[in-house]
Amino acid sequence: MKNKYIDLVEQSFDFPQDEFRVEDGELYFHDIPIMDIIEQYGTPLKITYLPKISSQIQRAKRMFNVAMAKVDYNADYNYCYCTKSSHFSFVLEEALKNDIHIETSSAFDLNLIGSLHEKGVIDNNLYIICNGFKKPLYIENIANLINSGWKNTIPVLDNMQEFEELNDAITESCKIGIRIAAEEEPKFEFYTSRLGIRYSDIIPFYENKIKQNKKFSLKMLHFFINTGIRDNAYYWNELSKCVSVYCDLKNICPELDSLNIGGGFPIKNSLAFDYDYEYMAEEVIAQIKSICSQRGVQEPNIFTEFGSFTVGESGAVIYQVLDQKQQNDRERWYMVDSSFMTTLPDTWGIKQRFILLPINKWNSEYQRVFLGGLTCDSQDYYNAEAHANAVFLPTLNSPSVDEEEQEPLYIGFFHTGAYQESVGGYGGIQHCLQPAPKHITIDVDENGDYVTRLFSKEQTYKSMLKILGY
Repeated sequence: MKNKYIDLVEQSFDFPQDEFRVEDGELYFHDIPIMDIIEQYGTPLKITYLPKISSQIQRAKRMFNVAMAKVDYNADYNYCYCTKSSHFSFVLEEALKNDIHIETSSAFDLNLIGSLHEKGVIDNNLYIICNGFKKPLYIENIANLINSGWKNTIPVLDNMQEFEELNDAITESCKIGIRIAAEEEPKFEFYTSRLGIRYSDIIPFYENKIKQNKKFSLKMLHFFINTGIRDNAYYWNELSKCVSVYCDLKNICPELDSLNIGGGFPIKNSLAFDYDYEYMAEEVIAQIKSICSQRGVQEPNIFTEFGSFTVGESGAVIYQVLDQKQQNDRERWYMVDSSFMTTLPDTWGIKQRFILLPINKWNSEYQRVFLGGLTCDSQDYYNAEAHANAVFLPTLNSPSVDEEEQEPLYIGFFHTGAYQESVGGYGGIQHCLQPAPKHITIDVDENGDYVTRLFSKEQTYKSMLKILGY
């Protein structure tokens, strides 16, 4: 009878997969024995596998360049990393090894750019795409960059007033962009994005303001769809409208040469994940090419701003199951040694699902469980996966092994590398004062061996109390 956890996975999915395999009942992540990492660092533990960042960037570059070659697309592709997905230095430094550019969303992002420049990681030829609604300090920092010679810094106007503020602050010639206020999908709570300038205002605004000002040249039109790049009528309709506006603008603005389609490539959140990246890249490029050809307009350079796609699949969070609690006939709880609300806030805030796998005990029998975090909040739980409205994990105890010799069960959430630290308030006050876990990075050396580095220790009570004024 096949009733082991490994049997469940092999019967349910195509397994092993590129980043996951099992040896002697233990999980390997990118050929790294996670139990060895646990023995060295303990749990709870956050992991960033740096080579995945570079491989994702190279994958996207390859897909878009192939897509352009297939339709004889006569313009360039530019990959931008969306910093808000993860601001950590090790993420930016790994990403920037791959000849990419940067998209920012706030004033402090530009201080981050300055730090990277001081370290010699970047130079001032980089494209810096400045998105977001801009407060005075953000405007000031953008102006400081441009005035000091960063000619490829492109502030993307989120509203028309920003143009006047930039005009007052910038003394050098400047490339700018305009963000389109896209229509939200039909089931959304409102009709039009709060971000950007509405379609009907863009051309009059260009003719009345931008065209008259010799300091500025309109280089880029920008749009982004919250649902991401999906193969549905809503996405293709919004893309078509955006490209049509680009063509209208290009006819009266010769210097316009770039279309920024934002981000939106999804990441793998289940072993059953299925998304045809190559097809979507090819279809996006083909549709842009087709519309421009029909309109007699030179196709634009393409910019993308992939954040989650860049860094999401590099991350993992490892927990130990401390104990189990049988609360009624149907609900068996596995209590973990941290909090989901603080370490994986998206599981609480937007019901995001990540890949959940045991690290050990793959040869044990399995059972349905609920996962509980350590805080006293009723929402600190995880009870379903992306592919099923349930969680199955190995049993904790084996009847054939003495209780004193039982090995603890360790579990891992994978592809957690985007947004969780910034949303969770990294380094700050955690719910119920649960400490933030250790965080390590893993790289591969020239011999192909993995190398770990402790980036941060587990948060201490002293650091929390200092923030609180004690």
